[in-house]
Amino acid sequence: MISRRTPALLDAAVVAVALADVWAHWDGDEPLRMTCGLAAAFVLLLRRRLPFLTFLLTLPAVLFSDAVFACLVALYTLASLSRHRILLAVCALAFTFGNIASTPELLAPTLDLTRAATLITFGYTAATAAAPVFLGQLVQTRRDLSARLAEISEARDHEQMLTAQAVLAKERAQLAREMHDVVSHQVGLIAVRAGALQVGTRDAQVKEAAATIRRLSVQTLDELRYMVSVLRASGGRPTELTPQPSLADIEQLVNSSGIETELSSQLPDGLPPTVQRAIYRTIQEALTNARKHAPGATAKVDLRHESGLIRVTVTNTAPSRPALPLPGAHYGLVGLSQRAALLGGNVTSGPTADGGYRLSLELPVDGVPRSAGISRGHAG
Repeated sequence: MISRRTPALLDAAVVAVALADVWAHWDGDEPLRMTCGLAAAFVLLLRRRLPFLTFLLTLPAVLFSDAVFACLVALYTLASLSRHRILLAVCALAFTFGNIASTPELLAPTLDLTRAATLITFGYTAATAAAPVFLGQLVQTRRDLSARLAEISEARDHEQMLTAQAVLAKERAQLAREMHDVVSHQVGLIAVRAGALQVGTRDAQVKEAAATIRRLSVQTLDELRYMVSVLRASGGRPTELTPQPSLADIEQLVNSSGIETELSSQLPDGLPPTVQRAIYRTIQEALTNARKHAPGATAKVDLRHESGLIRVTVTNTAPSRPALPLPGAHYGLVGLSQRAALLGGNVTSGPTADGGYRLSLELPVDGVPRSAGISRGHAG
């Protein structure tokens, strides 16, 4: 509220001082000069929105009267808002010559004394006109410096925030490496040893205990890998901490894949979360590869449950247009194979007879490895 009232009060005060200047030079015998002075005083109300026009409208008061305060204020306002130096110089000269023209006896060159007085008056008037110009430019420079300092302060705060984020990201990356290199390795070793014990023992209780250890180890390892990925993706979107995908998200994945895909699913409800994530990631990787390496191809996703096994098959047709060369390290398929091996399954992939490509995943329903699944996992 104060910031809005201050300019209005200042304008009212300026107009009041201009009216006082007109009253000090009041001459009832010359109504034209007084009218010009009064008009110039009230025109100052427009000086913030129309500074140049305000100066032009106050200039007649300098030509026809001695009330020059309004014109000086208009010149100051123009100088504080305009960056056109030539325009300001012309306006200052206009004020100077206008003020001298209001006293024609000083322009008469009949006597040397008169010429000297004219030169003195010209210098004094020019200095009077230059004062509001310099003051307005000073105010403008101060305003620019304040804005620049605000920008520098904002940039410094932003830089400090980025530095803090970089330090946090470095710490999270170090933590992720430790979790991946130490904890993940140990949990993976526990899962492998438990699977070997499950296959090698004949004791039913030991076999059940080994299966439970392996199942829990696999679930822990899967969640641990997810947490490592979250730690490595520091500074990302808040949705990174949302729950991992499940079978309910496959339809949305297919619809947003960017290629024409036919989905056929005959999977039971209540599959373990690790199995659901493995199915989702397999379909995601297959559709991503199809979109990258087979432009214009169509795909078919087939999800089946047969004899206690989950079979996922993603097949895409041959590309209808040349594919752009894209870099790839095949880590996606390696990761799928490792995930499937931990769950007792396997992943196979390869080209089809018609020039397309097929990716297949086979998993036990409960996510517990069978003997064949373990051998395939070790072979991979």
